[in-house]
Amino acid sequence: MADRIVLTGVEFTACHGVLPEEKTTPQPFVVDAVVWLDFRPAAGSDDLRGTVSYVDLATIAEEVIVAGPPRDLIETLATVIVETIMERFPVLHAAEVTVHKPQAPIGKPFADVAVVARRSRKRMGGATTVA
Repeated sequence: MADRIVLTGVEFTACHGVLPEEKTTPQPFVVDAVVWLDFRPAAGSDDLRGTVSYVDLATIAEEVIVAGPPRDLIETLATVIVETIMERFPVLHAAEVTVHKPQAPIGKPFADVAVVARRSRKRMGGATTVA
């Protein structure tokens, strides 16, 4: 496909969830992001303007999870983050965002719960929509 940038394990604390206590008690959320693009322009010029900064990816996740409105579903968080990334960076071929909820109220021991949202220019017909 193309080159990729991988950002793993960015941690935030926020109030998202279906249960009433999740809406008032902050809990951790962890975000991973992968974006696909052609590195050749940036590598050839050694210029950040030819690629996507991983700082910008983390900032978008923070805007959605910390500064954005409370959401019931982590599916919504992942979708808004990935679609915002695709909208802001037209150079991208595709993006994938995973939102982990390590303290989800499952009531049983578990290692992880996460959702993954992926968008590509090809499947989206070149367009993006941010919820």
